[in-house]
Amino acid sequence: MDHNRIEGTAHQVKGAAKEALGKVSGDRLTEAEGKAERMAGQAQDAAGRVADAARDALAKAADGVKNAVKR
Repeated sequence: MDHNRIEGTAHQVKGAAKEALGKVSGDRLTEAEGKAERMAGQAQDAAGRVADAARDALAKAADGVKNAVKR
């Protein structure tokens, strides 16, 4: 699992908590900061998913080449 997925999820959780705190307290700045951090976490998680998919595809292609060479 790519480290971006882990860090992205952590940012999403932290951002959601900050966003909720801002809503409850009526602090629109804190709410906006939380929303921004949550969205940044989502983007980081997505980047990690892409990296995982690329790594998996590369490993599968390498296995295919190894199998073809053995024949």
